[in-house]
Amino acid sequence: MPDSPARTISGPDGRPRCRWCGAAPEFFAYHDSEWGFPVGDDIRLFEKLCLESFQSGLSWRTILAKRENFRAAFDGFDFHLVARYGEADLARLLADPGIVRHRGKIEAVINNARRAVDLAAECGSLAAYFWQFEPRPDETTPPQTVSVSPASIALSKDLKRRGWAFVGPTTVFAFMQAMGLINDHAAECVIRAEAERARGAFIRPG
Repeated sequence: MPDSPARTISGPDGRPRCRWCGAAPEFFAYHDSEWGFPVGDDIRLFEKLCLESFQSGLSWRTILAKRENFRAAFDGFDFHLVARYGEADLARLLADPGIVRHRGKIEAVINNARRAVDLAAECGSLAAYFWQFEPRPDETTPPQTVSVSPASIALSKDLKRRGWAFVGPTTVFAFMQAMGLINDHAAECVIRAEAERARGAFIRPG
């Protein structure tokens, strides 16, 4: 997701929001209700990592606009189902105009679904695995000042070791921002305190 300087703009209600929301009207709802709030659901975690990989080289607006199409095409990103995809499914996805038809990224989703099945079996859940990489408060940087971090580098390296694809440290950092493993809302953003309260109430899986 965006790596704009940590400044704000006025939202539809006149209250300050992270500046990147101004790039598209639909970003405000996503920013206010999803981005930076902690997620412990395996399907949502897998979906987001996949969508971040599709975003590589594109805009988040493009991916967000197609999110429902992606969900329909990939069986709601149920990785147990996607792991069973074969050549017919690959051909179907490559012919689907509602998604980003990039062979390498589509093949990566299928590959990563198979890796996700193994990972969930090993760790109990994807959530239990991913939340191991939540950085400590003293390991974080001021909001939206970096696009990679030691935690995202470590997670990227471990995923690649396990055979995942399209999970570079920048992609992984955007995933960590979005899924609430860090609170990267601008200091002045009205949603920052809400995200922090949600993170405080969130029971870390393990």
